[in-house]
Amino acid sequence: MSTATGSELTAAPSNDGVDAAVAAARRVITSLLHTGGDSAAGMADVALRLNEVADHLDLHAPGRHERLVDMWAGEGVTRHDPVTGPENALAPPLRLYGLEDGSVSGRVTLGMPYQGPPGCVHGGISALLLDHALGVANHWGPGPSGMTGTLTLRYHRTTPLFEELVVRARQTSTEGRKIHTSGTISAGGRVCVSAEAVFVAKFVERPRS
Repeated sequence: MSTATGSELTAAPSNDGVDAAVAAARRVITSLLHTGGDSAAGMADVALRLNEVADHLDLHAPGRHERLVDMWAGEGVTRHDPVTGPENALAPPLRLYGLEDGSVSGRVTLGMPYQGPPGCVHGGISALLLDHALGVANHWGPGPSGMTGTLTLRYHRTTPLFEELVVRARQTSTEGRKIHTSGTISAGGRVCVSAEAVFVAKFVERPRS
């Protein structure tokens, strides 16, 4: 899929099925954090209803190995990763696009589920976003791809919640099996976090039936 921004490298969510259910789950997570423990919302009843939903899902879920095989079947982008996956309620989700210069870029706004310091994104969440974006950049870029060997971050300033963030990444060089990749998270045109990584050209075998 191509847009004015570039070629989309992440799975686009749909408005029905599991994607819609996951979007609803994200809303529940955010609403619980906004409501807090001192609310008159009747949390005991909320917990009962949420557990009923979980029981219903567990009743119809396949076995763990069968599900892992299904997750990794076929080619193309995955739908379940914790950064961009429309089937993963942990994902914000970030949507990444491949640009003509070989870099990738995406925009995302993070809310309370991703808070570290007051009103700011948790540093570990920034690391998660960048690690994933760097890996996608390796797939999109001119050279090979692989798995993260080292990830070095510099936190230039706090990364704000509730503001649009721009995530960018690009492969910079290769040296044998070593792949060098860099990236940034910016807000309001200012870099909040920068990353330098070395990937190793190796892969974990996909689960098979």
